[in-house]
Order: sequence, then structure tokens, then C-alpha cells
Amino acid sequence: MKKITSLVFLMSLLLFFGYRSQGQTILTLEKAMEIAVVNSPSIQGTLLNLQRTTESLNAQRAGLKSKFALSVNPIDYSNSRKFDNRTSSWFTNKLINSSGTFRVDQPILATNGKISLVNTFGWQSNTSDATGRPIVNNVFLNNLYLSLSQPLFTYNRTKVALKTLELNNENAQLSYAMQRLALEKTVSQLFYNVYMAQMSLSIRQDENDNTQKSYDIIKNKVDAGLAAKEQLFQAAVNLETAKSSLASARVSLESAKDQFKQYIGMDIFEEISVITDVSVAPIEVDGKKALEHGLATRMELRQRQISIENSQFDLIAIKAQNEFKGDLSLSIGMSGDDPTLKNVYDKPTQSPHYGITFNIPIFDWGQRAAQIRAQNAVVNTQKLNYSNQEIQIKVDIRQVIRNLSNLKDQISIALQNQQNSQLTYDINLERFKNGDLTSMDLNLYQVQLSNNKMAYAQALINYKLELLNLKIQSLYDFTTNQPVIPEQYLKAKNN
Repeated sequence: MKKITSLVFLMSLLLFFGYRSQGQTILTLEKAMEIAVVNSPSIQGTLLNLQRTTESLNAQRAGLKSKFALSVNPIDYSNSRKFDNRTSSWFTNKLINSSGTFRVDQPILATNGKISLVNTFGWQSNTSDATGRPIVNNVFLNNLYLSLSQPLFTYNRTKVALKTLELNNENAQLSYAMQRLALEKTVSQLFYNVYMAQMSLSIRQDENDNTQKSYDIIKNKVDAGLAAKEQLFQAAVNLETAKSSLASARVSLESAKDQFKQYIGMDIFEEISVITDVSVAPIEVDGKKALEHGLATRMELRQRQISIENSQFDLIAIKAQNEFKGDLSLSIGMSGDDPTLKNVYDKPTQSPHYGITFNIPIFDWGQRAAQIRAQNAVVNTQKLNYSNQEIQIKVDIRQVIRNLSNLKDQISIALQNQQNSQLTYDINLERFKNGDLTSMDLNLYQVQLSNNKMAYAQALINYKLELLNLKIQSLYDFTTNQPVIPEQYLKAKNN
């Protein structure tokens, strides 16, 4: 097996240097992944969603800090005619004022309330002829107060909004990590498709060369009168068939390259070739460990939990519709006025204010109860989805383990078939040279050898891809005996 593996790797090296001489870009699987992570449209879309949820969360957290605001009214002038009910007379009032308000608002996360410190300072000039003669009043004003507004008997909307954004951001991080794993799987599949197409082209080229040699041998024999002329006709058919297969292999290779370049985000007109070592040593997999690690770390389960939590928050919001609740408002402050600025607070006026209001639902014809029952069904559906996801993870991991066991047997069988077909071809090639075998029969052995070479390489690749699938399913790399927990998932768990 080591000999065959070395030959396969040598073929890859020959392809590498052959294509490099033609000015092509040489890609390894690792390099292809680096390109895909940067350029893949699917990854870019997931990253944009992650950026959106992250910035929304940052904005919500920033909103929990103190907000400072200043509003300024440089000048306000009015001259109006008004009616005085006390004297049943009209008078003219002219008002000029200038003011500014500075306020600090601090949301209270623990109670969903808000506390505010507000100071309004201004100057006004008021002229009125209500008494029959003009009276002018010029005064400085200042109003300073501390206020509190607090909802009562209802859920904390600020906390729920923050937690919802945190869950959305965590879900986006999980989606990105899962997309990276899915990207690795698809890139690997397409990469190996190109590799197999390159190998097929190389094998078809060998077939063509061997068929050409067979044709030349038959032609020489026919020309020398040592073989029947019909054998030359058959050799010509075999040669044309080999040329057709070679042309088809070239077309298949270019198509595989285009699909690969499109997916990883490369220019489809860029010439590339791939190089890799497909040899793999079958390993023993601990099925119990794979199941336990998968159930403990699979990100899909956490996403299901997030869906359950979000549906429960929706249930809280529905229960709050048409609910009994109250609002408390409280403010304490003082105001002062005086024509002289420094004397504004010589005679301050205390200005306390408090109030409480209640919303008391009476009858809604069962609307709220029906909405609660409907949302409870949604919550139970999400819980059922979580349970089904657990079962699906177990099924998938068990299936992968069975596939790996079967693929190990397939590798051994494919290797034996390749070795046998190589010996068979070598023996019959000598028979053909000695005139004991027709070109048609030799062509059958040539095709059998080519097919078995492809089958062995495909068996190795299938095993490598299934090992990768096991890593994705269990989030554990059994080739290195290390867990595979993406950095984004660790951050999400720590939030």
C-alpha cells in the first residue's frame, strides 16, 4: 500500500511541476480554504449578518449608559393680542425670551425605570398693558429638578430587549462558525473533484500513449505480414476511443475547475491546478466519545435553545398585552427667578411632583388568553425541534461511523483490485507483444487498470471526506485527538 501511495503522490508532484511550467496557479487544500474564507459569497453574507447583530447589541448596551443632552433656544419673540377674562378686556402682550436646557438621562436596567437630572436656565422680557399702562418685567429664570419614571407590575422590557439582542448576536456567531465548517466540507469536496479530474486526465493520457504503442506494434506486424489486417482496424478503433476519452477528460477537468473557482471566489478565467497527498491511514474511532462530544458541543443544539428562549420572550410580551400595570412618576426640584442673575435663588420655590397611574383591563373576550395559548404552542414546537435535533445528531454520527468502517474495507478492496489489474495488464502486455493476444483484449485490460486506479484514489478521498464529516458532526478531530470548537463559538458561550 505504501508503494501505491508513493506512486499516487509522485503523480501529483509531476502534475504540479507540469502545470506550474504552464504558468498556472498551484493550490493546496489549505490555500483554497484561505481564499474561500475571504472571498466566498456565503461566508461574506454570514459575516455581514454577524456585523449587524454585533453593532445592534453595541448600540443597545450604549443606550444603557447616561445620555447627556443640551437644547438651546437663543431667541423667541412674540407680540400678541389676548383677552383677560377677569376684566373682560383685551390687552397686548410682548414676550422676548432666551433659554437653554441641560439634561442627563440614566436608564435603570434592574427596574426598567429612568432617572433624569434637568436644569433649565433662561432670561425673559415681558411687556403687558393689561392694567392700562405698559408694565415691563425682565427676569432671569432657573429650574432644576430630579425626576424618576418607573413602570409597575409589568415585565422588564429593557432587560428582555438586551437579552434578545445578545441571543441574536450569539446565534449569528454560531451561524458563522457553522458556515466555516460547511465551507470546509464543500471546498474539500470540490477540491478533490478537481484532483480526481486531473488524475483522470493523467490516466487517460497514459491510456492514449499505451494504445498508440499498441497500434504501432500491430501496424508493424501487419506490414510484416505477421498479423491479420483486421487487427489493425481494431487497433485504430481503440486508438480513436482513447483519444476521445482523453478529450472528454480535459473537458471534465475544466468544468470541475470552474465550479471550484466559482465557489471559493476566484476569477474563473484564472488557470489553476491542485496538488495534494490523498494517502490516509485508517484510524479507530471511539463511537461513544463521538456521540458524547457531539451532543455536548454541537452548535445546532445551542441554536435550538436560543429559539426556545426567544419564543419564551415573545410569550412574556404577549402576556403583557392588556395587562394590569402601573406607572410611577416622581420629581423633586426647585425654581427661582430674579431680575439680577446672582439673586435667582434668593427666594427659591420648591416644586415636588409625584403621580401614579394604573391600567386595569376588564374584559377582552378571551383575546389575550387565546394569544397566550397560541404562543405556548410555538414554545412547545421549539422544544420539540430541540429534541428532534438531538436525535438527528445521534443518527448522523452513528451513520458516519458505519460509513468509515465500510470505507476502510473499500480501500483494502480497491488497493487489491488495482494491484491485481496492474499485474494482469503487465502479463497480457507481454502476451500481446508475443502475438498471443489481440489489441481488443489488451484494451480491455488497459481500461480495467485505469478504472481500478481511479477507484482506489476515489476510495481514499471518500475516506478523507468522511473523516472530515465526522469532525463536523462530532466537533472532534479523531486524526489529531483534539476538539474542534471554533473561536466564535467559545466567545458566544462566554457572553
